[in-house]
Amino acid sequence: MLALRLTRGAHPAVHLRRLLVAMASAGTGFLLLCTLGHALGHPDYPSASLFRLAWCLTPLAATVHFAVAVARTDPATRPRPGLSAIGLGPGRLMTISATTTALSCTLGSMTALLFFLHLRGDLTGMPFDGAASLLLAADQPLPLPAALTLLALVPVIASVAVMLVLRPKETRPKPAPGADRSFGRFGAYRRSTTRDTFGAYGRFGARLRPLSAGTPAGEAAGPRPARADGTPLADVAPPETGPDGHDRLPAPRKPPAGLPWGIATLTAGLAVEAYAAAATNTRSLALPGNLASTTPAVLAGLLLTAVGLALTAPGLTHLTGRLLQSARPGALRLLAGRVLMEEAGRIGRPLGIVCAMASAAFAMTALYTPEPDEPAFGPLTTLGTLLVTGCTIATLLTAAVEARQARADTTAALQRLGAPATMLRSAAALRAAALLALFGPLTLLVAELAALPLTR
Repeated sequence: MLALRLTRGAHPAVHLRRLLVAMASAGTGFLLLCTLGHALGHPDYPSASLFRLAWCLTPLAATVHFAVAVARTDPATRPRPGLSAIGLGPGRLMTISATTTALSCTLGSMTALLFFLHLRGDLTGMPFDGAASLLLAADQPLPLPAALTLLALVPVIASVAVMLVLRPKETRPKPAPGADRSFGRFGAYRRSTTRDTFGAYGRFGARLRPLSAGTPAGEAAGPRPARADGTPLADVAPPETGPDGHDRLPAPRKPPAGLPWGIATLTAGLAVEAYAAAATNTRSLALPGNLASTTPAVLAGLLLTAVGLALTAPGLTHLTGRLLQSARPGALRLLAGRVLMEEAGRIGRPLGIVCAMASAAFAMTALYTPEPDEPAFGPLTTLGTLLVTGCTIATLLTAAVEARQARADTTAALQRLGAPATMLRSAAALRAAALLALFGPLTLLVAELAALPLTR
């Protein structure tokens, strides 16, 4: 009930994002039901139906990724001070967010079921003069348990993914080099190596002033030094020091660590694809639609190439931000570069997935061999392509919204300091231009290299 109230009272932009999640869930559910219809109409070819079901994993993953991105930007389920006092801690907010995601995906799945039954003619007769009867196996009875099981995949997987991403994380300080883990009074967890002696807390004045080395806890340590204004130095908190005694400064954010693994995966994918395309004695795999037959190794190479491009994107985004700040940067380039370095992980992952999908789609066009009297793309292929493309682009835009929400305090501070709004907009345009200048040619290059072995 609380999830429904939060859903009803949300901002129109939040409602729009949830509606897009429902639409994506409806498209994925319809593709899964069409796979069930193909299995009912072709009972003698179970491998072909299973392969069509495997093709549905790509739109399923894109839909779940988009649902997780929308859940992360939901302001109603964001932890805020004071909510734990009324029972809305991080765990409860995570449950509400997962419930809201399940409701949106369930609405889309039910819409897909109604549309599927309408095309089959199970509700109001056969529409479109029975054009979809062969595709959806309208002459066969629909097994309702199988249909409901397929439709439940998107809500269940999406809600579980939201719970895993938004689960409360317990942050504990890392131990200093060479320090042993110890436990304080009454089992209190801490990292300090000094132990309290018995009765240290009970002595009068033991915690009111610092003790010199070798002075017993109950004896005075002499007169307390004071500043010129009369403030005792013991009342001033000393700077936080590390294990070696130096002042501990806040560590800068480290760059994403997936760049070497991404380059290695991308190179391995291109090598596997080239080797598999050159081999002539391997078994071919019949692809659905108007796709030409190819080998499983070629598909594995395409998958590795896409995964490698997606893994390298956060590191390349961080590198782009660093390059923007090189060679005596001004305020504009410095601001744009620092934001890119800060948001490399949040923006780089969905940007890499968009580039991976674009390169994979360009490479897959080399496998299309349309018949003379048939269109180049069938209806289900068009729906799947639009669904994956729309979900990846919508995820990237949602990640941009999340990044804007994360740096709202910084933007407000810059505006209080007198930064003009045109400068902030120019910095955003500079970031977009820098990312496009890097990832545009990179995507085209990877797509050409991936499609080159398929055109031989």
